[in-house]
Amino acid sequence: MTFPSELAPELLAALAHVLPTYRPINLHEPELGDLEQTVLTACVDSGFVSSVGAFVDEFEASFAAYTGARHAIAVVNGTAALEVALTLAGVEPGDEVIVPALSFVGTANAVVHAGATPHFVDSAEATLGMDPAALDAYLAEIAVPSAHGATNRVTGARIAAIVPMHTYGHPVDLAPLLTVADAYAITVVEDAAESVGSTYRGRHTGTFGRLGIFSFNGNKILTTGGGGMIVTDDAALAARARHLTTTAKLPHAWDFEHDEVAWNYRMPNINAALGCAQMQRLPDFLVRKRALADAYRTAFADADRISFVSEPEHSESNYWLCTIRLHDATKSELSEVLAATNAAGFGCRPAWHLLSSLAMYKACPRAPLPVAESLVDQLINLPSSPALWSAAHE
Repeated sequence: MTFPSELAPELLAALAHVLPTYRPINLHEPELGDLEQTVLTACVDSGFVSSVGAFVDEFEASFAAYTGARHAIAVVNGTAALEVALTLAGVEPGDEVIVPALSFVGTANAVVHAGATPHFVDSAEATLGMDPAALDAYLAEIAVPSAHGATNRVTGARIAAIVPMHTYGHPVDLAPLLTVADAYAITVVEDAAESVGSTYRGRHTGTFGRLGIFSFNGNKILTTGGGGMIVTDDAALAARARHLTTTAKLPHAWDFEHDEVAWNYRMPNINAALGCAQMQRLPDFLVRKRALADAYRTAFADADRISFVSEPEHSESNYWLCTIRLHDATKSELSEVLAATNAAGFGCRPAWHLLSSLAMYKACPRAPLPVAESLVDQLINLPSSPALWSAAHE
């Protein structure tokens, strides 16, 4: 194989040093075992495998206790969770919602599903997430304060919410971001989909905004196969979230009366059962993932153009996806390096395409995006399954 530059062989050597010898190694796989089998069998034996069952209540309670949120509402996936959370936060059709351009497509899709328009802003190099200073400067130019928050002076639309996303599990610098949001009276809804187990100044992500959401997709640290969670400290919002995600059905022993148009978004009991087992194993997953991150950091310590993305200041990251940055890399060089690593059996992946570059979002409002536009051609996610650390040291 002919390598395009010094980056590919250096990266391959580091991966081979850190990871087990078997190939291929995927980006992030779930770790399931006897405990998961036991709870799934118990769920099947109970006969309650849909949206009613004891495991749903147990999973919600354990997740709320773990994150420190007062209320947790389990739903079918993270995108649905964000759609509902935005609606509960008061986002209405015609509004704009500020989101990072560097994010998974579900962040913007949820905004559109809630009837609003995504408004893209830049990222910070230190966190890979929304940049509070850049946001503050941008809002000073385009936002007009009003009794109902802020209005975009260019489009005339209300800016109804800010959605920071904790990229690859690294917490956004939330303190200054919340200060900016408060100055403009804009509601914060956290997209903490990737950050189960991550904390900012000792407090779990997802608990800083009016609402927060998480994802339990099959590639997340904690998986329920498919699933998500809404968290909030507001009892009224929590009650409404439960009502709206359960088809707005009024409680009754046998009658089916619904009092508004709503969603059938509640998490099935069988998925929640899997989540209950995974919650017990989460602390061990996090320990092993941090050890894997430390090994990667050491492996790239002396590289000239490759740096490992470490957790930001004042934060503890779950290192959902261990990530490196190829400094001064071009788009073609990034592609060639990814081709080399995947051909060698390492399931490395690039960052997502910037949301502002996708066909359906090109016409949406946006701030200048110099950092995001630079990062998107330089970031590579490395194989990050917790099992990799165990396998590499057996």
